[in-house]
Amino acid sequence: MGAVKGCDLPEELHYSIDNNVWVRREDDGNVTVGMTAYACSLAGQVVSYTPKKAGKDVKKDKSCATVESGKWVGPAKTPISGEVVAVNDAVSASPGLINQDPYGQGWLVKIKPADWDADAVDLKTGADALAAFQAKMDADGFKGCA
Repeated sequence: MGAVKGCDLPEELHYSIDNNVWVRREDDGNVTVGMTAYACSLAGQVVSYTPKKAGKDVKKDKSCATVESGKWVGPAKTPISGEVVAVNDAVSASPGLINQDPYGQGWLVKIKPADWDADAVDLKTGADALAAFQAKMDADGFKGCA
């Protein structure tokens, strides 16, 4: 497990630094998308989660879900294009799971990628992701995850 400024960032995941989300390629070829611990810290306690419905197409860098906290409402942007194949009913029932377990039970959507190989080129993983998040946090003046 990697960490930057107290924010957990599992090194095996793929990250979209600009969108502040992670993706994990599953054994069935689908991709799970979630918010990073850094995004959760910036947003504060999540109180509402409205995902795109299963069967809907999503485009790279466009919303796959709307997330609302006490201090922010906005899109969670997927770094890959494809079709939403699953939404997280547990998070619908309890949006705080996003904050409590962003890399586990707090995932947002699962997507069947249209072209994983093309979209994955823009994602970072391992030490590259940690260095990119360090630079982003420094540039943003971020003090650290609580």
